[in-house]
Amino acid sequence: MTDVERGRGLAGRTVVVIGGSAGIGLETAGLARAEGAQVVLTGRDPEKLEKAAADVGAQDTAAFDATDPAAMAAFFQGLTAVDHVMITAGAPHYGPLLEMTAAEIRDALSDHLVVGLEVARNAAPKMPPGGSLVLMGGTGGRRVNRALGIVSSATAALPPFAATLALEIAPVRVNLIAAGFVDTPLSASLLGEGLADRRAELRATLPIGRVVTPADVGALAVHLMINTALTGATYDIDGGQQFVF
Repeated sequence: MTDVERGRGLAGRTVVVIGGSAGIGLETAGLARAEGAQVVLTGRDPEKLEKAAADVGAQDTAAFDATDPAAMAAFFQGLTAVDHVMITAGAPHYGPLLEMTAAEIRDALSDHLVVGLEVARNAAPKMPPGGSLVLMGGTGGRRVNRALGIVSSATAALPPFAATLALEIAPVRVNLIAAGFVDTPLSASLLGEGLADRRAELRATLPIGRVVTPADVGALAVHLMINTALTGATYDIDGGQQFVF
């Protein structure tokens, strides 16, 4: 059995979280740190990053816009080691299609793909066999709904993108986490006063009887980093939401 097949855990490994100042990214960073990883957090807001780094004991931070290819390249050029990368940066775009501009459509369809591609382009050459890239998608957009607008199209693009990227950068691995509603600051900002009602609805209807948390998603992300047999796949984590709504 080779070192890659055994898996090396996260002790002493470098885990980079793109969009790690809050929510799922920050929770994943904390769990990776608890496994012994050296954690590097990125985000747009330097103050939020500084606080997040202190909360989880991150090794370093970098403030930049993840949609800026030059900034992304410069960030990875400055790293001496990269073992695993998780991308949680970005947010879904909701609204009727005909109310969106052409530029908004392009951004909604390509943001996650382009960021993932730029991370892979810059990180993979520095990563060891069995290292991993973890992408974030969703399950909610799988059902076409007028209120969701472009989200369904953007959701559908991610699984084949992850699988193809996994072939291109092998033996570095690529996997996609497809989450439903997760109780994060982003969810709170999107729902506003409707957050409490949404939580109550999910507790009453989801098969798991509770709301999915960032810790749930972070635990899956850490598993995908550690288990070196997993690549090119999409892993749903929505508490059964897609089956009851």
